[in-house]
Amino acid sequence: MKTDTEPPRIRIVRHPLKYRLLEVKQVTRVAPGTVRVTFQGDALEGFCEQAPTDHVKLCFAEPGADLPVEPVVQNDTWMDAPEGMSEPLTRDYTVRHYRREARELDIDMVLHGTGVGSTWAASAEPGMRLGVFGPRGSEEIPFVHDWYLLGADETALPALARWLEMLPEGVKVLAFVEVPGPEHEQVLTTRTDATVTWVHRGDAEGGSTDLLERAVRAAELPEGMGFAWVAGEANSLKPIRRYLRNECGLTKNQVDVDGYWKRGVVNHDHHEDEHQPHA
Repeated sequence: MKTDTEPPRIRIVRHPLKYRLLEVKQVTRVAPGTVRVTFQGDALEGFCEQAPTDHVKLCFAEPGADLPVEPVVQNDTWMDAPEGMSEPLTRDYTVRHYRREARELDIDMVLHGTGVGSTWAASAEPGMRLGVFGPRGSEEIPFVHDWYLLGADETALPALARWLEMLPEGVKVLAFVEVPGPEHEQVLTTRTDATVTWVHRGDAEGGSTDLLERAVRAAELPEGMGFAWVAGEANSLKPIRRYLRNECGLTKNQVDVDGYWKRGVVNHDHHEDEHQPHA
């Protein structure tokens, strides 16, 4: 929906690169396919997070090892491992909650397949240790829009939940979440005027349907200047991006569509290169 007001630009705020070895304090099943892992440790001193999509790289131990390989950082830059040494085994995860005073960090991890992150999460228990690297930066979007459209599958649900928690009181929000079934729905808290629509795909594989696209297309967008954020399986999001830009007339500063994962691809890098500064 076109507007005469110039949409604000997204600003990238950089944070110092730091690796933290943290201990698991608690593991909570928040949905049949999602566990919330609470990490703790004095190493969280100085941890930075300030935007809904802030993410870290979790560093996992190689098979047979007790601790993960620590990334090599020089001059605030992630360097390649020295010859003969393994690169860190990492996966990206959204920061769900950070409690500064308690030095506790919550990460929601989806259980799907036999990937390194899912396998670790399925057996996570208090006392286990894991490396946490980042966040490298925050995408700051000024919360000055008249309305927001949010969309996600279960992998991006932690970020959508953060959007709902961080947006201003009373602002209009249309949110759409695709999950396997009603038992996978989560309680979401918000001060906004939000309408949350849960879309159930049943036994279909994640990223294999157009359910989220159809839900977004069916939404009646409010008047005024809006912002749309949608994340999930990369290929299924392409028609949503085209719809928002080409048919709804939203500018590039009003749309953030992010492929968090891609079917058939291991460790799909949906973020900008962590080794380089954001543009």
